[in-house]
Amino acid sequence: MSSPVVQVHSIRKTYGRVVAVDDVSFDVERGEIFGLIGPNGAGKTTAMECIEGLTTPDAGVVSILGLDPIRDVYALQERIGVQLQEAQLQKRITVQEAVSFWTSLFRNTVDGDQLLDQLGLTAKRTAWFMTLSGGQKQRLFIALALINDPELVFLDELTTGLDPQARRAIWDLVLGIQARGKTVILTTHLMEEAERLCNRVAIIDRGRIVDIGAPAELVRRHCPDRTVIVTTGDPSAASQFRALSRVRSVDERGRELRIHGRDDEFVMDLIQCVADHHIRVADFRTEAPTLEDVFLKLTGHSVRD
Repeated sequence: MSSPVVQVHSIRKTYGRVVAVDDVSFDVERGEIFGLIGPNGAGKTTAMECIEGLTTPDAGVVSILGLDPIRDVYALQERIGVQLQEAQLQKRITVQEAVSFWTSLFRNTVDGDQLLDQLGLTAKRTAWFMTLSGGQKQRLFIALALINDPELVFLDELTTGLDPQARRAIWDLVLGIQARGKTVILTTHLMEEAERLCNRVAIIDRGRIVDIGAPAELVRRHCPDRTVIVTTGDPSAASQFRALSRVRSVDERGRELRIHGRDDEFVMDLIQCVADHHIRVADFRTEAPTLEDVFLKLTGHSVRD
């Protein structure tokens, strides 16, 4: 077994009395996409900056590709790529000039024009940075993070401000990075993005990790219940469903019944009940819990600044 690409052990970072990261530990294996997710102010960006070597943790140990991100910063620059949540370039540098400059900084690089094409920026090659939209700037910074063909890529809120088409293009790009054997660590507040991309996620809340696992594993662990929505005019349907042992509750909303139960066998019980009692059904659909349900259960529903 090869050693993890990233090893984080008990890192802590405070700003005055504010504890931004508190005893965070996890490993990232080679070739996986690992996500840090959490509410605003949960500490995920600070944790990422400590791992990247942009911020020195007050305590704990970080190892990237077997190196110390602070002490071995110059050795790591050739091997990692970093896209920051907030960054700026000179106002009058063009997209092509930025890519050319970044290319000159590294010994090994990829085709910059091809990267711009993948990110939908070919038409903006001669545009000044200050004329780009927020989404176009975001895509340019992703291109710059990938220009040195890094072994390990850090992406912080990579699709913030992007429209659905651009977001899907970025997702395909990230999956393509993984397909080439690279490792990706990302932060996101989009649960659909984490579910689509990440092999594993760490949920951070108030500076601490509350759980780590594959998205599907976390859903099974924390939200095992299922909901089936049945639309029927049969007046006996609700009582028939309530009599089933795996049914936890039935909410009646006119002709629509929302039936709550646990595990997939519960759904089979409902189907069998419909058949046995000849219940006329206009609609029958299931609602499976998602990573967003897990996120809200573990971190709460209240809005945070």
